[in-house]
Amino acid sequence: MAVPPSAPLPCSPFYLRRPAPGPQCSWGMEEPEEEEPPSPPRAAAAAAAVPCFAVAVDQDDILPGALRLIRELRPHWKPEQVRTKRFTDGITNKLVACYVEEDLRDCVLVRVYGERTELLVDRENEVRNFQLLRTHGCAPKLYCTFQNGLCYEYVQGVALGPEHIREPRLFSLSADVPKVEVLEQELSWLKSHLSQLESPVVFCHNDLLCKNIIYDSTKGHVRFIDYEYAGYNYQAFDIGNHFNEFAGVNEVDYRWYPARETQLQWLSLYLQAQKGAAVTPREVERLYVQVNKFVLASHFFWALWALIQNQYSTINFDFLRYAVIRFNQYFKVKPQVSALEMPK
Repeated sequence: MAVPPSAPLPCSPFYLRRPAPGPQCSWGMEEPEEEEPPSPPRAAAAAAAVPCFAVAVDQDDILPGALRLIRELRPHWKPEQVRTKRFTDGITNKLVACYVEEDLRDCVLVRVYGERTELLVDRENEVRNFQLLRTHGCAPKLYCTFQNGLCYEYVQGVALGPEHIREPRLFSLSADVPKVEVLEQELSWLKSHLSQLESPVVFCHNDLLCKNIIYDSTKGHVRFIDYEYAGYNYQAFDIGNHFNEFAGVNEVDYRWYPARETQLQWLSLYLQAQKGAAVTPREVERLYVQVNKFVLASHFFWALWALIQNQYSTINFDFLRYAVIRFNQYFKVKPQVSALEMPK
């Protein structure tokens, strides 16, 4: 939701500040051992509460299908009063908001899956993640699924931009796409190198670009949205991927990749929130090394993702150019991050 912030943003990365008491969500953090996942009856009840409609929405003409779904979800809304707004920031799916009140207090988001994105995203797993996160208070309401998408609750707030997450107080193409043989060699090297870092496997968002962070100035907190790539992954990947997003998506500029000092501040706050106690410089340095090495995996993954999107997506975005940018950055930073050593 590309809406500029309407209020000054708080200081010192606010999305890492200790939240107020209430439902907690620890993205990229290991869950305490004493907590257990929801019992099967509870999970089954949550799944049963979400209807599935035999409706296919035309990607090129979303509104008729979206309004058909709205008639099912909000039968008390008068059709002539329903207003819609298209969001154009996403480069995986297409999104439209349906509402009747200007303040969007009751707004239904209709998200239509991008063409052939099932090659990249396990949609059944996405719905399971959505429901699980909602159970723990970490996600908006999921109203329904349909043949090629889902409907969910609008999250009040503003989507951050790269200029926000790279602030200290917040936190031309030179090569073609590498040949398959080169990519296979790099993939093998990544597996061998990164597996030695002992980064813990945790539940991750895996796509924490700035537009997936919603800031609510009235409550002074943030929520994360869009869980289609969420799942278990290396902790350092999730953080490194987020740091890469400081550079932006539409106008990528890696001069905005966070400097070492900014990263150490961010990582220190992260570890303190995870442990609930002070952390040592060695702990912060260890995570710094892990994260900056996993940055390579982030570049590699999204470059390959962009190549697949370039083949099938109908979204107006230069995926091939984006793939080349990510591959270029991968090979540019590989020597310096490969040289990083874990603290003794």
